[in-house]
Amino acid sequence: MAIYAIGDVQGCFAELQRLLDQIRFDPAEDRLWFTGDLVNRGPQSLETLRFIRSLGDRAVTVLGNHDLHLLAVAHGVSRTKRKDTFSDVLTAPDRDILVDWLRRRPLLFRDGAFYLIHAGLPPQWSAEDAERYAKEVESCLQGDDFVELFRHMYGDQPDLWTETLQGWDRLRFITNCFTRVRYCDRYGRTDFKEKGGPGTQPSHLMPWFKVPGRKSAGAEIVFGHWSTLGFYADDDVYGIDTGCLWGGELTALRLDGEKKRFCVSCREGGYQEPF
Repeated sequence: MAIYAIGDVQGCFAELQRLLDQIRFDPAEDRLWFTGDLVNRGPQSLETLRFIRSLGDRAVTVLGNHDLHLLAVAHGVSRTKRKDTFSDVLTAPDRDILVDWLRRRPLLFRDGAFYLIHAGLPPQWSAEDAERYAKEVESCLQGDDFVELFRHMYGDQPDLWTETLQGWDRLRFITNCFTRVRYCDRYGRTDFKEKGGPGTQPSHLMPWFKVPGRKSAGAEIVFGHWSTLGFYADDDVYGIDTGCLWGGELTALRLDGEKKRFCVSCREGGYQEPF
């Protein structure tokens, strides 16, 4: 059995199929881990959701910010944006089945030494803390009041973790870290405006995994979300969103045994402008 982690697909279904051909994916034996953002900006969100759901327990995925946006739109909390490309999901005959399946995906998945998330962790959290905090949001998402979470999840505040955070502020901060964070300052204050690669940010900011004293150091963390970072494998973290959507590549990283990267190129020019 082989385990492959795959970066943000974002509706790039054709590239996903070419990547699975390259790694000779065997659904009877192998397992796929997706870093989230299955949908949006690419051309085939519907086919992507249907396919990954059809794999059953041979595939796991965590939720990304684009997945949560689709859920909020589907439940009437948010409106579609100009560059959204998931109308195929919203008008599909199996829309409710797919949306309900997506809502029940986790923010964090752990198997052995590996942690799978979409974006990042604040430095105040250990990997074990992250598991507990993810469950707080997952419990809300999978419960009866999930629509209220969508109503309160938008916004950049609070931007600094404290255990005393309560209510929607607490759940919003947890959600933002798992699905949006790239940079923090040395104190762990999060920043959601900077989206460029390391070296382009203001001097007081650093990638979340470079903050001195990060409590999750030593845990092997696989994440996506950061296309301008490119492939990254250091500090016990593995960034595998390599910007397929923007004309880059879709990456699979084999996690069992020797870590080996596989990739396929996106169609020339990509699908959308970066945002």
